[in-house]
Amino acid sequence: MAATPTDALLVQARLPAGGRAPLPQWLDHLRTALQDSPWRDVSVQVHGAFNEAQSLVYAYLHLDKRTSLEPSVAAWLETKLENSWSELRVSRLEQMLDKRGASATTPAVFHYVVEMDPETGWMPELSSWYDTEHMPGLALVPGCVRASRYVNHDHGPLSLACYDLVTQETLGSPPWLAIRETEWSSRMRPRFTNTIRTMFDLMTKANR
Repeated sequence: MAATPTDALLVQARLPAGGRAPLPQWLDHLRTALQDSPWRDVSVQVHGAFNEAQSLVYAYLHLDKRTSLEPSVAAWLETKLENSWSELRVSRLEQMLDKRGASATTPAVFHYVVEMDPETGWMPELSSWYDTEHMPGLALVPGCVRASRYVNHDHGPLSLACYDLVTQETLGSPPWLAIRETEWSSRMRPRFTNTIRTMFDLMTKANR
């Protein structure tokens, strides 16, 4: 596989027994591992999120500049961390959209992620819908701090949409539901496959 434009690396893993207690230490271990990384000339900010019910961690390594990375870079980090947690995967993410939200000046507490693979042939229109109507509209909803969308070049699903939120109740608010229920949204949502929706507690926030 060829090198791809990369704005962040996504580290996905399961916690060992013991709940969230090991998380800060693991994030510190992750930061230490990055000191020996193949892209040492690129500054990295770590943004960690945790779903307690699934013992699931998503750690985003935001690069300070878009960098063309080979698949071997993600594989290198997987090898570096594989003895730390189980079900470890590292993926290269290319950012397609990044919107400040209506509540951008308020600290985010939750991180909501929607992952999906588009039906064959539907990626162009799904991308247009996401980037021109859906995510800009959701970003304007009170309680949304930031909305971002990525393409996952490694483990997938292919599309990863992220929303930093002040409260979980933002998802059920009338303005949020109004954006979800547009005619275009109703046409696009059935084209999602392999859909994963996960709400995380936001553990650490990268400087952006």
